[in-house]
Amino acid sequence: MTIRTLIMGAAGRDFHNFNVFFRDNPDYQVVAFTATQIPNIDGRRYPAVLAGSLYPEGIPIYPESELRDLIKEFDVDQVVFAYSDVPHEYVMHKAALVNEAGADFRIMGLKSTQLKSTKPVISVTAIRTGSGKSQTTRRVSLILRDLGFRVAAIRHPMPYGDLAKQKVQRFATYSDLDLHECTIEEREEYEPHLDNGVIVYAGVDYEAILRQAESEVDIILWDGGNNDFSFYKEDLAIVVLDPHRPGHETSYYPGETNTNHADVFVINKVDTANPDNVIQVRDNIHRINPKAIVIEAASPLFVDDPEAIRGKRVLVVEDGPTLTHGGMKYGAAYVAARRFGAKEIVDPRQFAVRTIAETYQKYPETGPILPAMGYGPEQMKDLEETINSSDVELVVSGTPIDLNRIIKVTKPMQRVRYELQEIGLPTLKEILSKKFGK
Repeated sequence: MTIRTLIMGAAGRDFHNFNVFFRDNPDYQVVAFTATQIPNIDGRRYPAVLAGSLYPEGIPIYPESELRDLIKEFDVDQVVFAYSDVPHEYVMHKAALVNEAGADFRIMGLKSTQLKSTKPVISVTAIRTGSGKSQTTRRVSLILRDLGFRVAAIRHPMPYGDLAKQKVQRFATYSDLDLHECTIEEREEYEPHLDNGVIVYAGVDYEAILRQAESEVDIILWDGGNNDFSFYKEDLAIVVLDPHRPGHETSYYPGETNTNHADVFVINKVDTANPDNVIQVRDNIHRINPKAIVIEAASPLFVDDPEAIRGKRVLVVEDGPTLTHGGMKYGAAYVAARRFGAKEIVDPRQFAVRTIAETYQKYPETGPILPAMGYGPEQMKDLEETINSSDVELVVSGTPIDLNRIIKVTKPMQRVRYELQEIGLPTLKEILSKKFGK
């Protein structure tokens, strides 16, 4: 008899686990996906063109809030938990709910979900969203290019549009971003790579993505999302830690998987963290994974015109997921506004409209900072209206992209940029040269 399976996800790891393990497996019948974290995913179907011959009608996607009823309705035998950046306790609460409803609870690991490449693979993952994966990945890509390698960054999935059309996406220019109708969240990850001349791949079917990327590069660079582990079996696993959140390297799923799996740790933000917190993180990772190499690093801020901030009433805009399910209270833009003498950081909640107001209701701990939410045209429009209706003199934006490329900000704006900078020895260049140097 087939094992009736439901996969809990957020339009990323869940689809990948299905593709590599369940899609053509006659021992299982996947009856449904559930969705959380990301808006506008539930209520759709995983399309038949991606689901394979066993699923000619595709697979329905429901809100996770209906989980208990779905287990009963579909007579589910097992539930697979397949999303990231949640406390261990949260995972076990879900397990308790699933078990009480009658189903087994399963978490899939590296052996059953990682794909093998014909090319060397370097992964950059983290213990939490907002730790500094993006600037670390950019730093690694530039080092590899200096060593003479052709490199492609394959980004953790963010398929928020037409899933069938997003099976394999290749980005080499800004026009490719427009062609694929990328959201703000996607652009934040892709544009900085394009600025550095690095090709980006993403999409839904990560084996098809891998095989296409292998045809044009020497090394695959896995650019992780949230705190998930790599979809590909890596030759070098780099894990970024955040000393602003000490202890999270041992208390969040699947970030602790990365802690155990790392070949190289990058403790980021040591220039702005409490030294005692840096020591706590070091002690934790040494206890769990003493063989890994440890690098300390900073992410210094760059602002085009710091004097433009001084004495102004400002609206601070930060990367959305870092503030929402990432749980950070502030980011680079807030730090820059304070450092360069803003007169007042204005609370945007009084100006928030529609889906942006709903975001504050869902994540009330976000506080007086505006998350750059833009999971579709409607939310981008709401973000634009929220910014432009704010009673401020200046917008300080910590998102990795120029917001004016996709929305029209009528206020003066200063962008905050940040790149990874290693402190002391060893450096990433030394490690990569020793491992992959020609």
